[in-house]
Amino acid sequence: MHTRQFDLIAFDWDGTLFDSTGIIVRCIQAATVDVGGKKPSDEAAAYVIGLGLMQALAHAAPDVPPEKYPALGARYQYHYARHFNDLSLFDGVLPLLDALKARGHLLAVATGKSRRGLDEVLQSVELKHVFDGSRTADETAGKPDPLMLHELMAQFDVAPERVLMVGDTTHDLQMALNAACPSVGVSYGAHEPDAFTALRPRHVVHSVRQLHDWLLVNG
Repeated sequence: MHTRQFDLIAFDWDGTLFDSTGIIVRCIQAATVDVGGKKPSDEAAAYVIGLGLMQALAHAAPDVPPEKYPALGARYQYHYARHFNDLSLFDGVLPLLDALKARGHLLAVATGKSRRGLDEVLQSVELKHVFDGSRTADETAGKPDPLMLHELMAQFDVAPERVLMVGDTTHDLQMALNAACPSVGVSYGAHEPDAFTALRPRHVVHSVRQLHDWLLVNG
């Protein structure tokens, strides 16, 4: 019988479980142009995925003055809502989550989304019942601050070495490092995997299939 190495597995959402990176990039770019800013590059817009919304927009659009941040956020939400029905889970995510639940892992989401945004998307993909807990950027500190993981560890009484963070950005892996938790990076999301090495993930996977296989052996 396989002995679990991790009691709690925390997943980032966008770009890790949810195939939303490309659309988020385009929404950030469109919102910035709408309020008179210079269109961010694909790389600049992708870099901020995983951060809280206003932190992300301010970083991606440094030429937009702070007094325009509310309008910038509203325009992002407008563009994102138009594409909401175009988004979906990556292929293989449902079998992965089912397999982990069957083995008795606690599952959580640690995301830069808002609570409202996460609840809406979990309802749309019918996954609310799968996750035992979640933390969002508007109800606790945003990444890479470790507070999200600290709160999940406290909620489930799990030690840091028994928690695994899975994410597609350096923000996710830095948060895990700051919380003294192991991590796994996924290369199919927002950030290039070359940037992961310094953050010492246990492994880097290049597909959900690889993530599934690694977790069933090493999780």
